[in-house]
Amino acid sequence: QNASGWVTRWWLPVGPRDLAFLQEFLHLSFHRSSWLLLAPLLSPPVPVITAPPCSLCPEGAHRFQWIRNLVPEFGISSSHVKVLSSPAEFYELLKVQIKTAKQRVVMASLYLGTGLLEQELVDCLEETLEKSLQAKGSSNLRVSILLDYTRGSRGRKNSRTMLIPLLQRFPEQVRVSLFHTPNLRGLLRLLIPERFNETIGLQHIKVYLFDDNVILSGANLSDLYFTNRQDRYVLLQDSPEIADFFTELVDAIGDVSLQLQRDDTVQMLEGMVHPYQGDKVAYCEIANRRVMEVINSARTRQELLHAKTFHSSQQGSSVLSQQGPQASGALKPEPDTWIYPLIQMKPFGIQIDEMVTETLLTEAERDARIYLTTGYFNLTQAYMDLILGTRAEYRILLAAPEVNGFFGAKGVAGAIPAAYVYIEHQFYSEVCYLQQQQRVQLQEYSRAGWTFHAKGLWLYLAGSDLPCLTLIGSPNFGYRSVHRDLEAQVAIVTENKALQQQLHREQEQLYLCSGVVSSSTFEQPNRYVKLWVKLVTPLIKNFF
Repeated sequence: QNASGWVTRWWLPVGPRDLAFLQEFLHLSFHRSSWLLLAPLLSPPVPVITAPPCSLCPEGAHRFQWIRNLVPEFGISSSHVKVLSSPAEFYELLKVQIKTAKQRVVMASLYLGTGLLEQELVDCLEETLEKSLQAKGSSNLRVSILLDYTRGSRGRKNSRTMLIPLLQRFPEQVRVSLFHTPNLRGLLRLLIPERFNETIGLQHIKVYLFDDNVILSGANLSDLYFTNRQDRYVLLQDSPEIADFFTELVDAIGDVSLQLQRDDTVQMLEGMVHPYQGDKVAYCEIANRRVMEVINSARTRQELLHAKTFHSSQQGSSVLSQQGPQASGALKPEPDTWIYPLIQMKPFGIQIDEMVTETLLTEAERDARIYLTTGYFNLTQAYMDLILGTRAEYRILLAAPEVNGFFGAKGVAGAIPAAYVYIEHQFYSEVCYLQQQQRVQLQEYSRAGWTFHAKGLWLYLAGSDLPCLTLIGSPNFGYRSVHRDLEAQVAIVTENKALQQQLHREQEQLYLCSGVVSSSTFEQPNRYVKLWVKLVTPLIKNFF
């Protein structure tokens, strides 16, 4: 029985003693095998219970102001927020923003693809950099790109080979950083083959910013995400403080990453601890310090700005009362929307996104509705406990097997959709066992010729037909997102009805392509899960 009081009958088929025996068995039987290196990773970690930072305040959208105790709060006008709906719209916006950038282009992604559409993006960057040089002789435009080392190095033609021409032509203006997880090192790094090495940990943040415009998404820079892989996308326009924050965040991660050179070699910045050759503890401490400096300095800046703005508005209201309504246009309007960046980097001991997400799920009141979506349904035990043990209604959207990104893949990866079906079935069985079918509902996204990659949530307060909060970014709410990868998303809180309607339409559009999961769903022939997949899934589910 777990902390929520309900019995976990299915998730761990063996107990701690059995797992210890399994590891000993692996050691005795395969002591000369590289699989021994994975044995410590088979054991689930001891769960860490983190207390909520504070309870939610009782009224309106401002009930979420407690988040600013952890991260900077950016107050903006809702007119600066635009919700996009399609991959094509996302791709065209990327190109337009690159072409019009004057000061900075900062892009963080898992990888850059190698197709024609991706090459067109690189060509746009080259064209913009060239124009910038011609206009001023020495360009002010800086381009910083952060990718994952293992995913970006996969294959002979890869993200690195796509970007090297930019480094060769514009060495003073372009920076390409490749993050390498500190957990992939030693014999493990030498023995795990390409693709499989990506299971240990990744740079998974997706943020694309151009001058003072920021695009937040879960989409990577690859042709599928520009054509028929459904994701989510939000544009924050004319938001310099938010753009500064994410620029500094990408710079901080870039500083502890390998730097791509013009000859396709990589090297660390001078004096920086190496992620897999240097001391792991020292490296993680430096990375933690760099990222937390960004978060804390931005939080301090925003608090000072908030205090200054509040003081000015108090003085301004006094002046306006004397000058009359004609002077009202001189003051900047009060924000009606607040942006909170949520960072999760468990390898560096940073768990902000996890804390905020757990608190939101814990504090959601009876009759509140949470629409939660993930392309890969593999929730952490803590998130499952909260969903099944709290009061709000849940509508969980996940990928049907045929729109899973691994559907039809070769080799072992081809069995991953079946593993997700097995996990989904076990969770649904638990919902039924607890008689929670009315409160917790699963829905499967299905669309011919498309795959599904959208993630995030929308929170509807009790009695409201519109959401007042959404989470959007890279996390999938699974083990990898919480424990292995570098993740970032934002909480967008708004009082503005027009923006709430935009977010509501986004949610409706995604859920319209779905069907409700029932017991009969798992009786369909395409939901058959082979015995070996059922046996292996509990051991490997923490890797995908």
